[in-house]
Amino acid sequence: MEYGFLSVIPPVVAIILALRTKQVYIALLFGIWFSWLIINHWNPLQGTISMIEAMVDVFQSKGNTRTIMFSALVGALLIFIQYSKGVEGFVNYLNKKLVKLEAKKSGFARVMVQILAMFTGILLFVETSISSLTVGTLYRPIFDRLKIPREKLAYIADSSSAPSSILIPFNAWGAFIMGLLLTQGIDKPFSMMMASIKYNFYPLLAIVIVFVVILSKKDVGLMKKAEKRTLETGDLFNENSTPMVSDEVTSFPPKEGIEAKAYNMIVPLLVMVLMMPINLIFTGWNAVKESTSFLNHVSQAIGEGSGSSSVLYAVITAILVAILMYFVQGILKPKEAITLTLKGISELIPLALLMLLAFAIGDACKELETGMYVANATKGWLSAELLPAVVFIISSFIAFSTGTSWGTFAIMLAISIPMATIHGADVTIIVAATLGGGIFGDHCSPISDTTIISSMASASDHIDHVKTQLPYAIIGGIISTVLYLILGFFG
Repeated sequence: MEYGFLSVIPPVVAIILALRTKQVYIALLFGIWFSWLIINHWNPLQGTISMIEAMVDVFQSKGNTRTIMFSALVGALLIFIQYSKGVEGFVNYLNKKLVKLEAKKSGFARVMVQILAMFTGILLFVETSISSLTVGTLYRPIFDRLKIPREKLAYIADSSSAPSSILIPFNAWGAFIMGLLLTQGIDKPFSMMMASIKYNFYPLLAIVIVFVVILSKKDVGLMKKAEKRTLETGDLFNENSTPMVSDEVTSFPPKEGIEAKAYNMIVPLLVMVLMMPINLIFTGWNAVKESTSFLNHVSQAIGEGSGSSSVLYAVITAILVAILMYFVQGILKPKEAITLTLKGISELIPLALLMLLAFAIGDACKELETGMYVANATKGWLSAELLPAVVFIISSFIAFSTGTSWGTFAIMLAISIPMATIHGADVTIIVAATLGGGIFGDHCSPISDTTIISSMASASDHIDHVKTQLPYAIIGGIISTVLYLILGFFG
C-alpha cells in the first residue's frame, strides 16, 4: 500500500516529541504506535495491538535477539571489572610512571598525563559511560596536582568515549548498528559497518583534534582562558561555577581489601576483542565456497560471519574468563558472581530497551516505506553529490536537539539508506555520514548523557564543559561537512 506523505509523519513526530520532552524512549514508543495507527487505517485498538505485536516480532530476528542479549551482558562484564579493581589497578600503574616524569620535567608530565587519559578513554571503548566515568574520576587527582583545569579533563573524557566506541565497534554500539543495518536489508552488516569507518570523519577528527591540542598546548576560546586561570591562580574552575560532584561515581563499589591489579581489566577486555574476529571466522567459515589460499578463506569468512553471533559469543567468553580469574584470586564466590551478573544486566536494561524500540521503529518505517517516499520526494532537487553532507547535517541537528546519538541512528538510518539507494549514492558513505552526524550532534548537546557524565565524573561545571568543548566540536563538524561535500562531488 502507498502511504505517501503519511509515511513521514511518525519519524517526524518522534523527533518533535524527543525535542520537546527530551525523552527518547517516549518519543520512539509514540512513533512506533503512530506508524501502526496509520497502517491500520486509524483504528486505535488495532493500531495498539499491532504495535505490541511488532515489538514482539523484533525477537523473531535472531540477530536482534543476540544484539539485545549482548548489550545486557556487557553490563555484567563491566561490573565484574569494576568490582575487581581492574581499572583502578591499570590507572595506578600509569600514575606511578607519571610521578617519575613529573619529578624530571613538570611540563612534559602535563602533556603525558593528558595523552594517557585520552588513551585510557579510547581503550575503554566497550562502553561510553564507563569510559567517561573512569577517565574523569581516576585522572582527576593527578590533573589537579598538575594544575590542569577541570574543563580540560571533561573535554578529554568526553572526546575519547563515544568517538572510540563507534570507531572500534566491538561493543554494544557495533551490535546496535549492525541490527539497524540488518533491519534495512543490508545482507552483510558487519562488512558494511567496518567499511564505513574510513568515511566516518567526525569521530576520527574528534580524536585527532584532542591529540593535537594536547601536544601543541594550543587551546582556543574559553578553554584557553581556563588553562591560563588554572596555571596562574591554581583555580580548577571558574569562580561562579557549580561543579557536578557526585559521591557515587561508580554504579557498584569495588571489593574492599583486595589489591588493584591492571590485568583484571586488561585480560577480560582483550579476550572479548580478540574473540570477535575469531568468532567471525568461525561463523562464516562454512559459507565460503572456494578460495585460493588459507588467508583468502579467512578474509572471506570474516566478511561472511555473523556479527551478532560473534559479539554475543565474545562477551560470554570474556565473562567466563573474568569469573575464572577472580575465583582463582579469591575475589569472587559463586553467589557474588550471580549477584554481580544480575546487577550488571539490570544496569543496561535501559540500553536493551532502547535497542528494542529502535529496531521496532525501523521495522515500522520500512513497512510504511518512509525512506522510499523521502528519497523520491527529494529526487528532483537533492543530488547524490549533496546527500552525504545533507544527511550529516540533519543527523547532527537531531542528535543535538535530543541528546542521543542512538535515537538518531534509529530514526535516520531507516530514512538515509533508502535515500542513498534511490539517489544512486554510495550506501557506505551515507551510513558513515549518518553515524558521524549522530556523534557530532551528541557531542555538542548539553542534554547528552555522555556530556553530563563527563562533567559529573570530572567534577566540572556542566555548562563550562559544554562551552569549552563546543569550539573543538564545531571545528570537527565543519571539516567533516566539507569532506563529505568533496567526497560527494569528487570522490
